[in-house]
Amino acid sequence: MTVYAGSAPGNRPVFLEEARRFARQVAEAGWEIVYGGGAVGLMGAVADAALAAGGRVTGVIPQSLVNAEVAHPGLTELHVVDSMHERKQLMADLGDCFVALPGGVGTVEEIVEVWAWLVLGHHGKPITLVNTDGYWNRLFGMARGMAVNGFLSPEELAAFTLIRDAQDLFDVCASWQPPPPRWK
Repeated sequence: MTVYAGSAPGNRPVFLEEARRFARQVAEAGWEIVYGGGAVGLMGAVADAALAAGGRVTGVIPQSLVNAEVAHPGLTELHVVDSMHERKQLMADLGDCFVALPGGVGTVEEIVEVWAWLVLGHHGKPITLVNTDGYWNRLFGMARGMAVNGFLSPEELAAFTLIRDAQDLFDVCASWQPPPPRWK
């Protein structure tokens, strides 16, 4: 699974606690995590928790962030790429579903981009948001507004799924049916 998460820890302990819990659940269930390769913020917490639980964690990071010394040194595998565009594409290719934990503009941009790719029919993988303490409610409300105003079909909106934890993710993946591509 491809996990997007903040490079900062957030300003409330619940963000780190829930990110770690999610990563442990994923690792204990035998799922591999693909993520941005950083050792900082929620990203680093996810990697550390999954590795501590015996999980496999693959990072994808551009050389510029390796040079800035934010790459995680203890991953199962680390892909160093030239650009953020290459990073996002490789992360998308390696994962079989997409998960956004709380994060900033980069996390939002990444999860919305793979959702757009789903709508356009470029992949058929689930798109989920771990809604820690209601973090994604406003973004999800905006998506509902898109549907209400005729810019998303009901199926496209339903493909943008709020979850509470890893078990919700496993349930979504088990019953996943991608929406029909907007243009066939």
